[in-house]
Amino acid sequence: MQRIDRRDFLRIGAGAAIALGASPLLADCGGGESTPPTPTPQALTRVAIVKGTDLRAMARDAVDAVGGIGSVVGEGQTVFIKPNFVTIGWQSMGREAIATGECTKPEILFAVAEECLKAGAAEVIIGDGTQMPSWQWDKVMTLDRSTNMAAEAQRLTSAYDGKVTLACLDADSPEWVDVPSQTNLEKISISSLVARADRIISIPVLKTHQWAQLTLSMKSFIGTTPLAKYGAKPDGSQPRIVLHGTNASIEQVFLDIVKGVTPDLAIIDASIGIEGDGPALGANGAGGKTIDVKERIGSWLLLASKDAAAADATAARLTGHDVSKVKHLGMARDQGIGEINEDAIEIVGERLDSVRMEWIAATPASPTQLSACPYYRHSVAV
Repeated sequence: MQRIDRRDFLRIGAGAAIALGASPLLADCGGGESTPPTPTPQALTRVAIVKGTDLRAMARDAVDAVGGIGSVVGEGQTVFIKPNFVTIGWQSMGREAIATGECTKPEILFAVAEECLKAGAAEVIIGDGTQMPSWQWDKVMTLDRSTNMAAEAQRLTSAYDGKVTLACLDADSPEWVDVPSQTNLEKISISSLVARADRIISIPVLKTHQWAQLTLSMKSFIGTTPLAKYGAKPDGSQPRIVLHGTNASIEQVFLDIVKGVTPDLAIIDASIGIEGDGPALGANGAGGKTIDVKERIGSWLLLASKDAAAADATAARLTGHDVSKVKHLGMARDQGIGEINEDAIEIVGERLDSVRMEWIAATPASPTQLSACPYYRHSVAV
């Protein structure tokens, strides 16, 4: 099937029908039966598992293992890198959010950003929408606390022809663009910085989630939507509650966004994450618990794939989840978003069996429990 350019997809909008490719009717002048072509064996979807303790080096190795950045990013392109920074605003107020496992490690983001610049990208945008409209980037430290995100962005911008831009999506998005939705919402607004990027790279942290079981490469795209439209309060005290509420399937919402933007690469940060009732910790979260993968299996991991669904399904297996019971993975398969079948996925790097680990699953929560959850304080009925 011919791939729709993400800008074409957004222009088409909901309800439009297009024809992809061609299905010519082959007439047999002699009236005989035509011989069907011999089917070509389908290539396996590749997922790389990289082990180590140096996150920057691991990120470069992970990208190389799935074909190199040159197979993703071209000269002069704009690249949007989407981390999971759900609680990063709290870091600016003195609460740790990187070392707790709630947020993607900046070392990985900047290693990938630098690879994009080396490949000739004109601009690399690292951005997210979180529980706050904006925050101070110089307060967001790397895991090793050697530098901060503002300084790293400036360093790379000075070293290459292209530039690195940091974006608080709620404050910095020039506009919001609608993508079609199969939910009752019918369309979902996302940042134009994401919608109009030439290439999109999803870099989430490995976490369980009370409302989506796992929050990985696909679920992370909820952060591309506006707080002011979907939150009960724009200050983030009730983040994107409409999208998590009773009138919309949260799984279908983020799958609709994924279909709209088509991520080109996914890299899952399995260094320090959250198990249990994530996606955040204790008092301000839904009861999640920090897990340092190095303490569990002796080193950190990164998972990479050009198929976000395959990366997420592999991460689910790695943490002991039954993929057939993770709702959004089955939905992604059924909607043609990506591959989740283990037999159709080629694992390169570390063997999956050698890095499987115990990981406490989230306790499923129904939408009616939203108001009782401290993570979504004082939710409203939707």
